[in-house]
Amino acid sequence: MLARPYICSACRISTRRVRYLAQTESFSTTRLFRQQTPANGQIKDADSPEGTHRQRRKATRSPAAPTSLRRVAVEAQRSKDGMRSRSMLSEKGLGQTKTVTAYAVAEQFDVSKVMDILRDKGYEPDPLDTGLYPQVVHVQVPLDSIRRMSNPNSTDLPSDEVGDVFVFPSGTVVAWSLPESFTSYLATKTLLPAAQQPHVDALETEDLEYIEDPQRENSTIRGDTIILGTKPGPDAVEPTPPNRQSVDTVLTKIAFSSGLARSTKLAVLESLLSNYFESTRDIPVLLSRGARLPFTRDFILRKTGQLLSVRAQLNLYSELTDSLPDIFWDSRHELGLEGYYEQVGRALDVGVRIKVLNEKMDYAQEIASVLRERLSEKHSHRLEWIIILLIAVEVGFEVLRLWKERDEKAEKH
Repeated sequence: MLARPYICSACRISTRRVRYLAQTESFSTTRLFRQQTPANGQIKDADSPEGTHRQRRKATRSPAAPTSLRRVAVEAQRSKDGMRSRSMLSEKGLGQTKTVTAYAVAEQFDVSKVMDILRDKGYEPDPLDTGLYPQVVHVQVPLDSIRRMSNPNSTDLPSDEVGDVFVFPSGTVVAWSLPESFTSYLATKTLLPAAQQPHVDALETEDLEYIEDPQRENSTIRGDTIILGTKPGPDAVEPTPPNRQSVDTVLTKIAFSSGLARSTKLAVLESLLSNYFESTRDIPVLLSRGARLPFTRDFILRKTGQLLSVRAQLNLYSELTDSLPDIFWDSRHELGLEGYYEQVGRALDVGVRIKVLNEKMDYAQEIASVLRERLSEKHSHRLEWIIILLIAVEVGFEVLRLWKERDEKAEKH
């Protein structure tokens, strides 16, 4: 198994932060959400466990405006904070960081079908009896089985080390300490029959690093790193064996996973709105030139429907705008799960991104209004010409009648 490459946090610019800074710095009507690609045009993919699946990763979006001093200052400060938190963790000797990754692959998951699929694959849903089904489906995957898939000759692998997978009804899969190729194949292939309105071709991912601290009872986020406290609380009935997780630790992971899944679902809507702007980017230019809009009735209705769908997914049909999901209402207050959920939202700028997304949809609504007015105007012009034609036909018949009457009078005389 290939080791995950280490990327210094000071040299890495987060996708969500680049997108957030691009949105707040400039709102160009003609060049929104440009995609940044490598100079050679090549995009590298990773293989699945079977060697056939192409791993998709979210590309960094380039800013819509030239680099500003404010952006440089913000990124420099955040990189400095990331280096400070990483050095602080290394001084404590907490070991190597691991990765938690979220995949948004569908609008919704049928959780009952998810349970059936995972059972057929040999996984045990809810192994620690958290009782959170159907709000989330939790399974644990032995890491030694995954490593043997890539290296069958390995014999010195721990048999009790596991990774966690959380499947949310919102169409997202969150994996802790699992290889990207395995989790991607699980989300985009294995669970696909349970997906409703899947969008595998428009896959969105989001990841954070985390590290386990056995000396802490609570957890927190520093920079882009989750500090996961695994020390048993004072109410623990019996000590947790080594390499085993307690129920409180799993609940904490669910809280962080829910916040990460929320950010990934928001990224899906941001991509949808980006595609909408890309398809309507010529409309302001054509209007400024006084040119006619060469759009059909079907195109205008389709664009209006797309905008209404994105706005409904953001504000009506999901938990993106809820301050606290239903999954945390019945949790024990001393665990502070709602606090972990809010910490992820602040770290990933979810609140600001929702506000910016709504503002952009207000602008998109203006474009849709122009299209509808143009459609109504064309329809009105068509009706006017039909009326004019009918009047002309009626006048023609009347002239013909008068002509015949005059001929008849002339014949009588």
